[in-house]
Amino acid sequence: MADPRVIPSIDRLRQRTRIAELEARYGRDATLGALREAAAALRTSLAASRAEIGDVEEAAQRIEAGAAARLGAALAPSLTAVINATGVIVHTNLGRAPLASAAIARVGEVARGYSNLEYDLATGRRGSRAVHASALLARLTGAEGAVVVNNNAAAVLLALAALAAGREVIISRGELVEIGGGFRIPDVLRQSGATLREVGTTNRTRIADYAAAIGERTAVILRVHPSNFRIEGFTERPELREVAALGARFDVPVVEDLGSGLLAATPGTAGEPTVRASIEAGVDACTFSGDKLIGGPQAGIVAGRRAVIDRLRSHPLMRALRVDKLTYAALEATLLEHAAGRAPDTVPVARMIATPVADLDARADALRARLAPLPGLAVSVQATEAAIGGGSTPGVTLPSRAVAVELDGRAAADLAAALRDGRPAVVGRVADGRLVLDLRTIDPALDDALAAAVASLRCIGEPR
Repeated sequence: MADPRVIPSIDRLRQRTRIAELEARYGRDATLGALREAAAALRTSLAASRAEIGDVEEAAQRIEAGAAARLGAALAPSLTAVINATGVIVHTNLGRAPLASAAIARVGEVARGYSNLEYDLATGRRGSRAVHASALLARLTGAEGAVVVNNNAAAVLLALAALAAGREVIISRGELVEIGGGFRIPDVLRQSGATLREVGTTNRTRIADYAAAIGERTAVILRVHPSNFRIEGFTERPELREVAALGARFDVPVVEDLGSGLLAATPGTAGEPTVRASIEAGVDACTFSGDKLIGGPQAGIVAGRRAVIDRLRSHPLMRALRVDKLTYAALEATLLEHAAGRAPDTVPVARMIATPVADLDARADALRARLAPLPGLAVSVQATEAAIGGGSTPGVTLPSRAVAVELDGRAAADLAAALRDGRPAVVGRVADGRLVLDLRTIDPALDDALAAAVASLRCIGEPR
């Protein structure tokens, strides 16, 4: 049995350079706790003859390593950057839209000091945060005004609560959908205090169905764009302009849940209506996301007629659903890129959608040439189909290219798990027994990091 006196005191351990670095990073109390736990664990192992220690220095190194591992596991941030190699551009589970450089810079500028979030610089009095981004949104959509909340579900909830609480909302049965995370349109309607009035059938709803349902208790006609679902075959659905005209005739506001928030038609977004088209069709309010096709931060936006937007701004729920200065900063910077016509080059989501396949081919060939010579790895270029994702453009895919990786004696699922365990983590997919890494969703600036991560796969199973 090793002599327990070989274990140095905590005070002596704290004099070591590595421990001082841990204290500077994690704090004194946390480091002391980790040192005591590591020392106790080593003492237990020595007593049970599960460990052999030659001298005090070896014991100190063991405790040092154990403390560092404990601190890293307990206090490391749970939110970390990943490389998205799935081929899904707006990937909800991976944080949706990566921000444009201009948006990141604007967030940093606003975050490092004070701002006029709720202060009117012209009058020197308290202002309203609801004015931020409103002018840009009006310019880009043609709406009279706009309000920003924390996501599109909140935008729908706020619109219905402000316009229809205690009254009826008419909606087609074919639009009573559930999207990601169990978000169901009927549930939002109930939470808003409105009563659901279904019309038509799952596959066919006519304008006459809406007209027949309008009565004294009707407060809103809700239209839900099929941004993440598609009904095909024997179907019928009135044009949005018809629904808006019906609402105007009966003085019933028409609200459209557009979802994706496309500001301008681009290749790859065929069939997805723009917000401006909905506004021009005559809807009173249109709700959509800031972090889907706009490519900005998580946000929900309601754009529409000034009278409607004013009701939303003054509703008590607005305070619960409002966004902070960082969201406004990122959103305004992103919207400015769209307004200036730079978005296809500067906003990552727009850029990834617009990237020519020839560019992906060149990058895939370069990665294959770089990785193929490594022993044990089999690397090939594979034609794939990427998706915009995030509940946008259902059924529409984009031609893409991927690097397919195989390693002798290793299952593709093991390789995928190993990449997810790396830093940075790489999230790919397994198809036909191979690890597939789609390049459309990877920033070209990350190709070196991707190559290094794939090269490290050869170390799987080797002692660490």
